[in-house]
Amino acid sequence: MLAAMNQIASVALGSTNSLSGVGSLGGTAVATSANAAAVSAPFSDLLTDAVGEVGQLEQQAQTTVAGLMTGSGVDVHQAMIATQKASMAFELALAVRNKAVQAYQQVMSMQF
Repeated sequence: MLAAMNQIASVALGSTNSLSGVGSLGGTAVATSANAAAVSAPFSDLLTDAVGEVGQLEQQAQTTVAGLMTGSGVDVHQAMIATQKASMAFELALAVRNKAVQAYQQVMSMQF
Protein backbone atom coordinates (compact mmCIF):
# COMPACT_ATOMS: atom_id res chain seq x y z
CA MET A 1 0.00 0.00 0.00
CA LEU A 2 2.89 2.34 0.81
CA ALA A 3 4.35 1.68 -2.65
CA ALA A 4 1.06 2.72 -4.27
CA MET A 5 0.98 5.88 -2.16
CA ASN A 6 4.55 6.67 -3.20
CA GLN A 7 3.62 6.29 -6.87
CA ILE A 8 0.62 8.59 -6.43
CA ALA A 9 2.80 11.12 -4.64
CA SER A 10 5.41 10.97 -7.40
CA VAL A 11 2.77 11.58 -10.07
CA ALA A 12 1.33 14.47 -8.07
CA LEU A 13 4.79 15.97 -7.59
CA GLY A 14 5.78 15.42 -11.21
CA SER A 15 8.75 13.32 -10.15
CA THR A 16 10.16 10.49 -12.25
CA ASN A 17 11.52 8.59 -9.25
CA SER A 18 8.71 7.04 -7.23
CA LEU A 19 10.61 7.41 -3.95
CA SER A 20 11.98 10.93 -4.35
CA GLY A 21 10.47 13.44 -1.99
CA VAL A 22 8.88 10.85 0.28
CA GLY A 23 10.59 9.36 3.29
CA SER A 24 9.47 6.88 5.90
CA LEU A 25 9.31 7.69 9.59
CA GLY A 26 7.70 5.17 11.89
CA GLY A 27 5.87 3.47 9.05
CA THR A 28 4.06 6.58 7.80
CA ALA A 29 4.91 8.57 4.72
CA VAL A 30 6.39 11.96 5.55
CA ALA A 31 7.03 14.79 3.12
CA THR A 32 10.68 15.74 2.73
CA SER A 33 12.51 18.40 0.76
CA ALA A 34 10.37 17.99 -2.39
CA ASN A 35 7.21 18.95 -0.50
CA ALA A 36 8.95 21.39 1.84
CA ALA A 37 9.01 24.14 -0.78
CA ALA A 38 5.28 23.77 -1.41
CA VAL A 39 4.49 23.63 2.30
CA SER A 40 6.71 26.55 3.27
CA ALA A 41 5.21 28.92 0.70
CA PRO A 42 2.77 31.32 2.39
CA PHE A 43 -0.86 30.96 1.41
CA SER A 44 -1.01 34.60 0.35
CA ASP A 45 1.78 34.00 -2.21
CA LEU A 46 -0.01 30.97 -3.60
CA LEU A 47 -3.24 32.92 -3.84
CA THR A 48 -1.52 35.87 -5.52
CA ASP A 49 0.12 33.57 -8.06
CA ALA A 50 -3.20 31.86 -8.80
CA VAL A 51 -4.96 35.19 -9.35
CA GLY A 52 -2.10 36.27 -11.62
CA GLU A 53 -2.45 33.11 -13.69
CA VAL A 54 -6.20 33.69 -14.02
CA GLY A 55 -5.43 37.21 -15.25
CA GLN A 56 -2.92 35.88 -17.78
CA LEU A 57 -5.43 33.35 -19.11
CA GLU A 58 -8.03 36.13 -19.44
CA GLN A 59 -5.53 38.28 -21.34
CA GLN A 60 -4.70 35.39 -23.67
CA ALA A 61 -8.40 34.83 -24.30
CA GLN A 62 -8.92 38.50 -25.13
CA THR A 63 -5.93 38.45 -27.47
CA THR A 64 -7.11 35.36 -29.34
CA VAL A 65 -10.67 36.68 -29.68
CA ALA A 66 -9.34 39.99 -30.97
CA GLY A 67 -7.16 38.08 -33.44
CA LEU A 68 -10.18 36.08 -34.57
CA MET A 69 -12.27 39.21 -35.05
CA THR A 70 -9.58 41.03 -37.02
CA GLY A 71 -8.77 37.97 -39.13
CA SER A 72 -5.11 37.85 -38.17
CA GLY A 73 -4.71 34.08 -38.49
CA VAL A 74 -6.40 32.86 -35.30
CA ASP A 75 -8.65 29.84 -35.73
CA VAL A 76 -12.06 29.61 -34.13
CA HIS A 77 -11.08 26.55 -32.11
CA GLN A 78 -8.04 28.35 -30.67
CA ALA A 79 -10.23 31.24 -29.54
CA MET A 80 -12.80 28.89 -28.02
CA ILE A 81 -10.15 26.89 -26.16
CA ALA A 82 -8.57 30.06 -24.78
CA THR A 83 -11.92 31.45 -23.62
CA GLN A 84 -12.89 28.14 -22.00
CA LYS A 85 -9.54 27.95 -20.17
CA ALA A 86 -10.04 31.48 -18.87
CA SER A 87 -13.63 30.72 -17.87
CA MET A 88 -12.72 27.54 -16.03
CA ALA A 89 -9.82 29.21 -14.23
CA PHE A 90 -12.10 32.04 -13.12
CA GLU A 91 -14.76 29.62 -11.90
CA LEU A 92 -12.14 27.69 -9.92
CA ALA A 93 -10.80 30.89 -8.35
CA LEU A 94 -14.35 31.93 -7.49
CA ALA A 95 -15.06 28.56 -5.87
CA VAL A 96 -11.88 28.80 -3.80
CA ARG A 97 -12.81 32.31 -2.71
CA ASN A 98 -16.32 31.19 -1.75
CA LYS A 99 -14.93 28.30 0.31
CA ALA A 100 -12.47 30.63 2.05
CA VAL A 101 -15.23 33.10 2.89
CA GLN A 102 -17.44 30.27 4.13
CA ALA A 103 -14.63 28.95 6.35
CA TYR A 104 -13.98 32.45 7.70
CA GLN A 105 -17.66 32.91 8.52
CA GLN A 106 -17.76 29.57 10.31
CA VAL A 107 -14.73 30.47 12.40
CA MET A 108 -16.19 33.86 13.24
CA SER A 109 -19.49 32.33 14.35
CA MET A 110 -17.75 30.00 16.82
CA GLN A 111 -18.15 30.82 20.48
CA PHE A 112 -15.10 30.52 22.67
